[in-house]
Amino acid sequence: MQDHIDLRRTKRTETARALWYVGPGLMQIQEEALGSPRAGTVRIRATHGAISRGTESLVAAGRVPSSEFQRMRAPFMAGEFPFPVKYGYATVGTVDSGASVFALHPHQTVFDVPAESAIPIPSAVPASRAVLAANMETALNAVWDADGRFEKVAVVGAGVVGALTGFVCRKLAADDITLVDINPARAVVAAALGLHFATPDKAPAECDLVFHASASAAGLATALGLARDEATIIELSWYGDAAVPVPLGGAFHSRRLKLIASQVGKVAPSHRRDWSHRRRLEHAINLLADDRLDVLLEPSIAFEDLPRRLPFVLAAGTLCQLIDYKERAGVHR
Repeated sequence: MQDHIDLRRTKRTETARALWYVGPGLMQIQEEALGSPRAGTVRIRATHGAISRGTESLVAAGRVPSSEFQRMRAPFMAGEFPFPVKYGYATVGTVDSGASVFALHPHQTVFDVPAESAIPIPSAVPASRAVLAANMETALNAVWDADGRFEKVAVVGAGVVGALTGFVCRKLAADDITLVDINPARAVVAAALGLHFATPDKAPAECDLVFHASASAAGLATALGLARDEATIIELSWYGDAAVPVPLGGAFHSRRLKLIASQVGKVAPSHRRDWSHRRRLEHAINLLADDRLDVLLEPSIAFEDLPRRLPFVLAAGTLCQLIDYKERAGVHR
């Protein structure tokens, strides 16, 4: 793993191209001048990126509630909610030394960030897989929010965050883990990660711990139904401006269930004293040194093709949509 980042600066002025959400379902690539890098910053040339479909679909639709305009600002975001905004938080690129780094930065070809915001990528993690770092950090924090070891775990919603949560549980906390999803094709993902799989009607009951990551009321109801008495349900989904019915009647209180929100903006209380945001992100990147995680990556699309193809990506049930900044628009692998 690289233990430092080259801070050498270039004197030439460059023009970058960035993706902007400009209206409901509308995206544009816009140019901006970078100027000369300031002291203490590094210039990153993007090679790969990823779409975080859950959050970005809400941003693209203008569904960030006004009460969350400030809390939902991503690092280095530009513009203002609802539109126009330059948004995103999964970019991998190279610095002048040639080292690969990860940055929580919107989708952009070239950009400058403070040196401490560029996280070196270890040699065991391919640049294309490193785009999962932000989602892995979310999953890691959710498992920390569980604050303990559990024998029987269910994860409802086998998208990227749900699958990574199951993966982290298996690695750090438990052995009996089931991914639960309405899409039976997600059994392939579960098998690749060494996890069990079930559709909701066949999901295991009496779980010690249940994570919910389907972003649907039906999924949350399923999660509550899978928990044993006095179990914990950790809610990872963010619903934007949607009102979500939660079945808190019936036996919810008599079973003494615990429903906890997990959000990556703060380090989980169980680790907050000893772990900084940067250390947590570095650890998340190290967890990506596993070839099995490539099952979560969709075939790449060219950055220049994002305005045309992104509406379909956000509407479909894709996993992690990989962006290739070196690929020419219209030419796809």
